Amino acid sequence: QPTAFQIRQKNAEFSSKARAGKNPTKPSRAEALAKRSPIGTIHIYFEIGLWALGLILFLLCGGFIFELARLFFL
Repeated sequence: QPTAFQIRQKNAEFSSKARAGKNPTKPSRAEALAKRSPIGTIHIYFEIGLWALGLILFLLCGGFIFELARLFFL
């Protein structure tokens, strides 16, 4: 719970920004995300996709080699 001093301080900041002609409110998260470039998020998803693909290939190749070894040596 903010104190009365903090509330007055925020109100003063809000009114000074409004008087200066600036937007006194912060943009919502949705607005901020809409303005952000999608290239960064695509890059993150691409990295995750590469890790997942590598893991799947590792499991497939490892399983195949394990089965060959079991077939020949057991």
